[in-house]
Amino acid sequence: MLRAAICIGIVLGFPFSVFNSVEAQDSVVRVEVPGGLTVEMVWVEGGSFMMGCNTTPEGVSHSYEASRPEHRVEVAGFYICRHEVTQALWTAVMGENPSKFTGNDSLPVEHVSWNEAQQFVTLLSQMTGRRFRLPSEAEWEYAARGGQRLPYAGCRRGELARYAWFCVNSERRTHVVGCLEPNALGLYDMSGNVAEWCADRMASYGEPTSTSGLLDYGESRVLRGGHYNSVSAACTVYDRGWYVPDASSEYYGLRVVMDGEE
Repeated sequence: MLRAAICIGIVLGFPFSVFNSVEAQDSVVRVEVPGGLTVEMVWVEGGSFMMGCNTTPEGVSHSYEASRPEHRVEVAGFYICRHEVTQALWTAVMGENPSKFTGNDSLPVEHVSWNEAQQFVTLLSQMTGRRFRLPSEAEWEYAARGGQRLPYAGCRRGELARYAWFCVNSERRTHVVGCLEPNALGLYDMSGNVAEWCADRMASYGEPTSTSGLLDYGESRVLRGGHYNSVSAACTVYDRGWYVPDASSEYYGLRVVMDGEE
């Protein structure tokens, strides 16, 4: 019970007296939204990293064809939400809760399509005066790996249950965000719980752009991180999923990023 109470406190944050106020401290920005909620955004310093994966991890039966070839990517700095978007935040912005699993506002919102996620970030931006958006696929993977810090420990076989709700430990449902261990940047649930929409269209690596709408994947949009019913291999930081933008599922939610002030 104590652990659950701590998790809820982290997610709901603390009320601020001025609407749209922004508090910055130690590379963390807290943005107030209607209903007394706050969105806690963590600064990710830009840099270069190797995106994707060339080899299948030992003992893992899974196809990583879509994650090849490993390639170097430059990422500019950005803010990313410490948690997946909760049902409380989604309802405050959108006025309704589409989720299958309810009973706690600190559960991640799910049953969200890519199109609906885009509506959410647009409204959230209007409410706060800040530019929220979905992460690019490269930003998502860079943050999941820990930015300039050590790779996400959840990639290591046998450790995933410390960081992710997936088929082994989830009891086939979502869980309150922020209750397992974070990655090196202090981000929670980057693997498991709900798969997270990214801004990009799905495309093969090696193409000039991942937003080119290639025929092999059509209009499908990228999903990252795996979900509560995923096998461990689908929860690695380099595994790529995709789905059409107007379809939703109890497996799919989102995490937002925010541009820094100019």
